[in-house]
Amino acid sequence: MKRLLIALLMLIPLIATAQDNTWERIETEPVQKDNPDAKYLVPDAVPEIDGKVCWEQTIEAPGKSAKEIYDILLAQLTKMTEEPNQIENSIVAVKDSVKFELGAVFHEWLVFKSATFSLDQTQFNYQILITCANEKADVKLTRITYDYDLERKPVHYQAEKWITDKYCVNKKHTKLLPISGKFRRKTIDRKDFIFNKFNTLLNGK
Repeated sequence: MKRLLIALLMLIPLIATAQDNTWERIETEPVQKDNPDAKYLVPDAVPEIDGKVCWEQTIEAPGKSAKEIYDILLAQLTKMTEEPNQIENSIVAVKDSVKFELGAVFHEWLVFKSATFSLDQTQFNYQILITCANEKADVKLTRITYDYDLERKPVHYQAEKWITDKYCVNKKHTKLLPISGKFRRKTIDRKDFIFNKFNTLLNGK
């Protein structure tokens, strides 16, 4: 019995070494990291209609009349013109209560980065056009421009020549370019927020 115990103790290091070698031979698949810009790289992330960047969406509003939809969205557009991020001259310019059409012009700040001694932002200019009908609203966000670096060397950009794939995405279509990319991200995020807000107001979701 004593000899058997001694023999087993002598085998333990060999067993451990064998196990270590076995684990070392295991090959694992490389971890695939999600692309943080995937949302902004999908086809038609920045669509163009008649040569202009334009997002359009039909928002369903079951059970609501054209007038009800018109009143709800007019109130929201008016509220938007009064938000803290707005600059002068944001206005609801078209209020047609007969055809149930709305048109608003916005000039607002899009903030890329805000720190104690640094503020990176752009003036974001765009229009929202809405046509209301029974149980739905056709919404467009278009005529987008930017006025950047206003306090030093102002630069004016048109969306068509700044945030579209041709000017904003690398050749492999795997990432956004450093400068124009930040404009594309913030613009899409703002568009999503506005459309989602309209949908929530019309559907109570």
